[in-house]
Amino acid sequence: MTDPTAQPAPTGASAFEVQPKKKGLTRRQKRGLSRGVQYAVFVAAVAALAVAADWDRLRNQFARPDIAERMFPEVITLALQNTVLYTVSGFTVGLALGMVIALMRLSSVGPYRWLAGIYIEIFRGLPALLIFIFIGVAVPLAFPGTEIIGGTYGKVALALGLVAAAYMAETIRAGIQAVPKGQMEAARSLGFSPARAMISIIIPQAFRIILPPLTNELVLLFKDSSLVLFLGVTLAERELSKYGRDLASTTANSTPILVAGLCYLLVTIPLGFVVRRMEAKAQEAVK
Repeated sequence: MTDPTAQPAPTGASAFEVQPKKKGLTRRQKRGLSRGVQYAVFVAAVAALAVAADWDRLRNQFARPDIAERMFPEVITLALQNTVLYTVSGFTVGLALGMVIALMRLSSVGPYRWLAGIYIEIFRGLPALLIFIFIGVAVPLAFPGTEIIGGTYGKVALALGLVAAAYMAETIRAGIQAVPKGQMEAARSLGFSPARAMISIIIPQAFRIILPPLTNELVLLFKDSSLVLFLGVTLAERELSKYGRDLASTTANSTPILVAGLCYLLVTIPLGFVVRRMEAKAQEAVK
């Protein structure tokens, strides 16, 4: 006998309790709201600065067209040209010396590794300014009567090269170690000597890996070339920073400083774009 008062068992979808929908924002909506608040705060801060700034004084101090016009074409044909020349010469010296130091770091001979390590630690730890002062003052005192080949250009190339070599050496060493060991073994099996295999097989592959960081080092040297003023330069040897400062002192206006800064950007921004393109291609090659 069945109990006539018993309730029938729930069947189908009614067997499960209907869960109430969660109230509130989803994660995506929260991210969007957070981003919107950040944008609003940023725009408000920029607008507040724009309203509070005295644009007439800024324009008069940093954007005088008559003063900027006086700088051309000498700011390009002299100052920018010297800056590029100092940078390229320093980069060349640094790359050659950095290659030697990197190979010393990888050498099986202990004293070579120790000397390379000491050099890297010293020249990475010292400010570039001290290296320039050392080249301009200490070297002539230590070796009286000796002149560095190239005069000021040679001194700048040596100072920038000594600083850059310490950083480039570590970059080159990392690039060499990133090349698969099988490449050296394959070259040795073909009869290559260790030196020839390193020069012909390993180093070219390493340079493909380290091109982006080396280009970054070129950008840093381009800016560090402004330290040439501590060596004492003639009017014909001035680079962008020195040229801008001299003209700013003469005119009692900061427009030359702004123009010199824009000339730096004419070189550094394209180089930065090249670095990003090379990094993107390297990532695509890995994929």
